[in-house]
Amino acid sequence: MTNALTWVFLCALAAATALRLWLAARQIRHVRAHRDAVPEPFAEAIPLDAHRRAADYSVAKTRLGAAEAIAGAAALVVLTLGGLLEALARAWAEWLDPGGLAHGLALIVSLVALLSALELPFSIWRVFVIEQRFGFNRMTPRLFAADLVRQAAVGAALGVPLVALVLWLMQAAGERWWLWAWLAWAAFNVLLLAAWPTLIAPLFNRFSPLADPALAARVKTLLERCGFRAGGLYVMDGSRRSSHGNAYFTGFGAAKRVVLFDTLLQRLAPAEVEAVLAHELGHYRRRHVLQRVALLLLASFGMFWLLGRVMHEEWFYAGLGVHTRTHATALALFFLVAPVFTFFLQPLASLVSRRHEFEADAYAAAHSSAQDLVRALVKLYRDNAATLTPDPLHSVFYDSHPPAAARIARLRTP
Repeated sequence: MTNALTWVFLCALAAATALRLWLAARQIRHVRAHRDAVPEPFAEAIPLDAHRRAADYSVAKTRLGAAEAIAGAAALVVLTLGGLLEALARAWAEWLDPGGLAHGLALIVSLVALLSALELPFSIWRVFVIEQRFGFNRMTPRLFAADLVRQAAVGAALGVPLVALVLWLMQAAGERWWLWAWLAWAAFNVLLLAAWPTLIAPLFNRFSPLADPALAARVKTLLERCGFRAGGLYVMDGSRRSSHGNAYFTGFGAAKRVVLFDTLLQRLAPAEVEAVLAHELGHYRRRHVLQRVALLLLASFGMFWLLGRVMHEEWFYAGLGVHTRTHATALALFFLVAPVFTFFLQPLASLVSRRHEFEADAYAAAHSSAQDLVRALVKLYRDNAATLTPDPLHSVFYDSHPPAAARIARLRTP
């Protein structure tokens, strides 16, 4: 049975998918149009062949993203209006009490497994075709499979208890269940953020203290100059899976860490490593992690509140192709369709992230060397095959980092 929600959902899904494909087409056209000329600020540092390689890499990734968008939209329609979610709920009801916790867990776990299976071909193509073609992949099929098993195990160990708790609260906590569920979800995410650096990330990568004595002394001086105390500065064996170089800041309190990929250290001079590290410290000193966590918690509060309002409405289920009204089907439906509507807020999230990157760059320029950071960024753009000429609208919508030219220009401005 269709109702107004059915048409709102279909229109939103069509609009979101069309926008994704339009932005992808713009990105491909724009990158191709600028493929044969290195932008002036990078002409001396990046050869034309490297620029063309970056353009082709960007086009290949964008095409895959467009295919994923189409497949994702089709899968969502099949799951909802196509009746697959309803069929899963009824199938489990033959074995388990439809209103029970076991039925809800079985439904959610089987749905997650199905969605993961649908994403697997794209992951395989990304790693063993695109990354392999452009010389970045170092992942073996055996390591890829081992990662899948580890991810599934960690996801089950963390996710199943959380889902079980939320479903129990939906049954037992009355009309204010959504508030208690949000509090549980918020606490879980804060604990996960604290535990990730020391308990979870080491399941996938090896982390070792920075071994180069000269570089370690330089880094220690920088940390003291910035008044930063961390749980450690670590080098991660990113080269096991990819030749991409990167660095990141993670955790908070005593668990906070700065992590440098081993591939980054292989490419950058000590002064450039210091500048990149100063950028990562800038994220901490400007409280970017806390700001992003606060925004996430605020958004999730609104989502749980809204779910608490619509889950008792018949039109919510009927409009999305589900007739088995349980707490689990409400939870599954809501978090399946919510991204269709929140997708249009993506530019705001990207704007906040780009602003944070500019602020971290400014911090690095003030506490290290702007020119060293420029040289490091240019090397990373070149070696990671990052396109220097993204489509402006595509970049505004998706990019968490400012375009290369804008970032370099701001660092070079006195």
